[in-house]
Amino acid sequence: MAQANLPTRTTRWGVLAFAALALLVAGCKDQSSSPAPVSAASPAGSSSAPATDQWLGKWDGPEGTFLQLAGGNGRYDVTIQNLDGPRTFPGQAAGDRIEFERNGVKESLRATNGADTGMKWLSERSNCLTVRAGEGYCRD
Repeated sequence: MAQANLPTRTTRWGVLAFAALALLVAGCKDQSSSPAPVSAASPAGSSSAPATDQWLGKWDGPEGTFLQLAGGNGRYDVTIQNLDGPRTFPGQAAGDRIEFERNGVKESLRATNGADTGMKWLSERSNCLTVRAGEGYCRD
């Protein structure tokens, strides 16, 4: 009779472990699947750093390209690696965007999803930054 209870206990623990793992995975996915809010107010007690500071770090594009954001507090070094190599431009927060000048043209980074980058390689992604249609970088 003790043997008959063993599969029930094992099954019960297996179901509980599976449910806990599923909740953990779902929680992680929800946090990383949406772009950082770009116009939300800072939480009480925190510094007044712009929401664009949440974009700091590396964002990947297709074929080895990437965007690297360094700095903070509204002032950034925007490094773009394309097929010609990396170039760095000074940038600054402008509301829900980061503005910078490249080759005499005023550009801006904005939060988008992969489809809004206009790039088929990124179309399934959800947490991206786009300079213009055909130039985007994603994290997820």
